[in-house]
Amino acid sequence: MSSPRMLRRWLTAALSAALVASAAVGTARAEPVDSTAVAAADGAAAPAAVTFSDNFDGPAGAAVDSSKWHIETGDNVNNHERQYYTSGNKNAALDGRGHLVITARKENPANYQCWYGTCQYTSARLNTSGKFTAQYGHVEARMKVPRGQGMWPAFWMLGTPVNWPDSGEIDIMENVGFEPSTVHGTLHGPGYSGSGGIGAGYTLPGGQAFADGFHTFAVDWAPNSITWSVDGNVYQRRTPADLGGRAWVFNKPYFLILNLAVGGYWPGDPDGSTVFPQQLVVDHVSVTTGDSAPGAPIRGLAGKCVDVAGANPANGTPVQLYDCNGTTAQSWTVGSDGTLRALGKCLDATGNGTADGTPVQLWDCTGGPNQKWTVTGARDIVNPQADKCLDVTGNNAANATRLQIWTCTGGANQKWTVG
Repeated sequence: MSSPRMLRRWLTAALSAALVASAAVGTARAEPVDSTAVAAADGAAAPAAVTFSDNFDGPAGAAVDSSKWHIETGDNVNNHERQYYTSGNKNAALDGRGHLVITARKENPANYQCWYGTCQYTSARLNTSGKFTAQYGHVEARMKVPRGQGMWPAFWMLGTPVNWPDSGEIDIMENVGFEPSTVHGTLHGPGYSGSGGIGAGYTLPGGQAFADGFHTFAVDWAPNSITWSVDGNVYQRRTPADLGGRAWVFNKPYFLILNLAVGGYWPGDPDGSTVFPQQLVVDHVSVTTGDSAPGAPIRGLAGKCVDVAGANPANGTPVQLYDCNGTTAQSWTVGSDGTLRALGKCLDATGNGTADGTPVQLWDCTGGPNQKWTVTGARDIVNPQADKCLDVTGNNAANATRLQIWTCTGGANQKWTVG
């Protein structure tokens, strides 16, 4: 793609602060579940695990789920876009039929001021910063894009912490109104940003327009490779070999963004042919894993394993000690982002707690410091934020003993072997 896009800067100070804030993860804690019944039935390979999903179910007019999405506000001088992004459900609302509708309007009811003077348009932009980050997997959205000169819908990701372009950008789908049949997928990074981004376009056959119906836009993302598809049709794959020696910055966590811009350097401004309002209609957004490196057991006290109770992937499931049985509930991946993952989710210190006795659980991967772990040469598993070790409660080797964080003592109940 030869987009002349420049930095899509952060729009509010509050949002910038969210980049370094960890989402609190409180939950009602269930009692430990006996894993015996799971072992015999779990001989097959694990299916893809959903790590993020929003089907936008809810009443018409409702705002998006604030536990999953931030709503950005403000204008964007960097791309010379014309819209003002509004808060709440003013331009991003559920339609009551399982869709999110992002609406661009030619209006300015609140006298919003933009870089060029009084704003002419309003729209919406959402992101998952501080709430969810992905590192590898299948990332997709099913959407129907708007139509018309000056329209610029996008589904994309930014690397954390944001320091564009060095932190990286993955554009899963962009469409500009003057190309109704074509979408673009692009990488931006140090030395290949803006108009120098690395990417390609996909064009529907027979002159069809993307605005005529829903289409699924996706990337399959693995270490050192990203593959783009539309409706399951692969149209490009990128690896470090495509960057001419420049840095590949895509082996780390990224968060998701959905927006509908109006005007800008690349699409150009709306003209007399552009009809308002225009809508980006989103059926679902999901991130699944299942094609990453195989996991391994983590063995500890009495030779037993770190185990997800009942092999239950639900948020808040206790993580416990249990007889090693080779199931996916005991298959852990040590991520390059400092996470420990099983069943597509992360080992999490409950409620972002740092105190002795804070239990650990399974939770959606958020990128927060309560999900960061360091495996030391001394066989400790340490949460750096708390400066505490993964610990078997009460030094009790019984099955279903809950795991927690505790001040590092060097005791046998804090020693672990990965693999």
